[in-house]
Amino acid sequence: MDGYERRTVRDTVRDEARTVEWAVVGSGVGPLLLAATAEGLVNVVFHADEAVRDRALTRLVERLGGVEPVADASGRLAEPIRMLDAYFAGEPRDVRPALDWSLTSGFNRQVLRELATGVPYGTLVGYGELAARVGQPGAAQAVGAAMGANPLPVVVPCHRVVESDGGLGGFGGGLETKRRLLELEGVLPEPLF
Repeated sequence: MDGYERRTVRDTVRDEARTVEWAVVGSGVGPLLLAATAEGLVNVVFHADEAVRDRALTRLVERLGGVEPVADASGRLAEPIRMLDAYFAGEPRDVRPALDWSLTSGFNRQVLRELATGVPYGTLVGYGELAARVGQPGAAQAVGAAMGANPLPVVVPCHRVVESDGGLGGFGGGLETKRRLLELEGVLPEPLF
């Protein structure tokens, strides 16, 4: 996997109402933190070394209502991990595990759901076009903000959203990560200048 040793660390975070299982896995763009509830994958975090992982888990626990960590993983991440392994191995398909949308709402959720279902593997969409698809044609900047707040990058493919002039735009995982994902899918745009 692109020189990264596969390493999985698992723990469980739970309270009476909510359990979140997490794992750090190797990928073609470095270690990813994956977290899932009983509803589905809820969070993906890039560059998940120990410090990033710890900060991300603390934030996740706060955002999901102060749940406490406990040991024992249930295996609910097995399917998302298998799908991501296949994706990074170059199998041309979308990664579509069950998703938990708890970490997003309103306009952002609307945009991210459209992105997840309406922009398949190997295609690109502009910020303005995505805004128009959700009925807000003048909201390209708001779409950019939604991409920056995407709690499920790679799986909800914000890397496929680019500027209308062919520029990459921004990316929470860094532009080099965005380039690598687009290269993997064979759709790295060439800038006009």
